[in-house]
Amino acid sequence: MFAGKATHPESISSIQPLTLVVRICVVLLLLLRPLLAQNVAQNDPAILLIRVVDGAGAVYPIGSRATRGVTVQVTDEIGKPVDSAAVSFRLPDDGPSGTFSSGMRMEIVTTGPDGRANVWGMQWNRVTGPFEIRITAAKGQARAGTVCALYLSNSLVSAEPRSVAPAGWRSHRKIWIGVGIAAAAFVGVAAVSSRGTPSATAAAPTANAPQIGTPSIIIGRP
Repeated sequence: MFAGKATHPESISSIQPLTLVVRICVVLLLLLRPLLAQNVAQNDPAILLIRVVDGAGAVYPIGSRATRGVTVQVTDEIGKPVDSAAVSFRLPDDGPSGTFSSGMRMEIVTTGPDGRANVWGMQWNRVTGPFEIRITAAKGQARAGTVCALYLSNSLVSAEPRSVAPAGWRSHRKIWIGVGIAAAAFVGVAAVSSRGTPSATAAAPTANAPQIGTPSIIIGRP
């Protein structure tokens, strides 16, 4: 009674080759996927090393903006710079801290051919004291981390950061000043002692005073 819709033989013959090509491409991708992943893994370093090359130990005024910034270098186990490594810089959540130019407390930078990554322009808050920026580098399965110590001061320092003086430097300076003063006083006392005390004879020399004898009077012819 009802005749089904006949399928044209030419349309069937055109679909089958296309389906076959798609299936072959999928199988090839599945077979090549482990090889591609292995090739990428071989190019990634097994070990990462990271060090701060600029900005460590700087002192900034509170409320200022960092003009110098922090620079790190990422290398592999033989010291070769690692390109395209992701480096994250993390500021403390409280206490002396600040925000990056993005307004966030974390910034991610990719290393260049020299293996270096840099952040600057951080806006510091108004809390004084020392703090650390936590830095992490990653590429493939390798990871490395370090910290960069900084200091926020409320003293009237210039906008350019200065390095933190070693602890005890001021006290050592005071000690050496005291030693110098004591040495100068000792030399003065020794010089006075070497001259000796003036004698009474030298202080009061004797003088030959004129003496007047008894006058004689002669009467008569001369």
